[in-house]
Amino acid sequence: MVGQSPLSPGEGRAVLLEPFVHQVGGHTSMLRYDEHTVCKPLVSQELSFYESLPWAMRQFTPQYKGIVSVHLKKDSLGNLTLLASPGTEHGLVKWSHTQVTKTFRDSCSGKVLLRTDLQYHTDSLLEDANGKQPERKSYNPWGLHCHRQHLNRLSSKHNENKLHQFLLLENVVSKYSYPCILDLKMGTRQHGDDASEEKKARHIKKCEQSTSASLGVRICGMQVYQADTGHFLCKDKYYGRKLSPEGFRQTLRQFLCTGNQLRADLLEPIILRLKALLSVIRKQSSYRFYSSSLLIIYDGQEPKESADRHLPLPKAHGANPARVDVRMIDFAHTTFKGSKSSPTPHDGPDHGYIFGLENLIKILQNLSEGK
Repeated sequence: MVGQSPLSPGEGRAVLLEPFVHQVGGHTSMLRYDEHTVCKPLVSQELSFYESLPWAMRQFTPQYKGIVSVHLKKDSLGNLTLLASPGTEHGLVKWSHTQVTKTFRDSCSGKVLLRTDLQYHTDSLLEDANGKQPERKSYNPWGLHCHRQHLNRLSSKHNENKLHQFLLLENVVSKYSYPCILDLKMGTRQHGDDASEEKKARHIKKCEQSTSASLGVRICGMQVYQADTGHFLCKDKYYGRKLSPEGFRQTLRQFLCTGNQLRADLLEPIILRLKALLSVIRKQSSYRFYSSSLLIIYDGQEPKESADRHLPLPKAHGANPARVDVRMIDFAHTTFKGSKSSPTPHDGPDHGYIFGLENLIKILQNLSEGK
């Protein structure tokens, strides 16, 4: 329910916010509040969207769970901590870089390990010197990268006592043992109505030089579990920006391969869910989902293999196992009639978003037909 207070792990205790190990894209740090909840810095425009969310769209967005106050803490060694305050009185827990790394390792299933020696580059997070993005023996490191940047920004701009408001949202991958996630930036336009001329020009250029212009969609991040090796294959947003339409199609196919074979069994349920979303978006007059993303999610551990290896199956909703999921996320620049940030609302549905969805469905249908 909208505005529902979150359940705290313990009465009167602060909740230590951990990096979310399955963040594959974006630039805002997503943090783990508990097993089924993540949180992110509150943006009033995004809060407005969740508070007035049309009923038909709720199955395609994370459940909004409310707001929590968060503050930064630094110990004598300079270790930075983010603590959520669900209660009135709370004790503080120290959180060092070593503990952050250990939590990433402990959160990983199977043989997956975190690479702590990654060097971050502005051109591409994961590419090697030859421009290739090899399979990594880790979860996607993008979340840790965003978390470090976020901590540094907060510590340089604000004092420790300042309270920050965070949105609490459903963790949409919590039901999967080995979540394979594709983060797609949807639409032909990415800048919000409030963007400066400089930001507007920058976003227009990114769209023109990527598949956002030709297909209405581009890849912003990806992790795919490789069942034969027990590792994840990762791609970042810089990789996605360089792709041609054909490269986009090949990467989409790669996303649906958890080893050497295409998971053809996933195509129909993904296509059906995308078509259902398309039907809903077509009916949303005045909405513009600028700079929002679409997540496609499935479990990299196939049910048959899970049974053979005595690993847990994905949880089910009703009688049907939750084999795939499609969710819209990131609404900081979404506008609609009635929102304070949109004094002059747009008319009709978001045609750029619809264009991207139609092309995505067409590509997946071609894959299903073996084209």
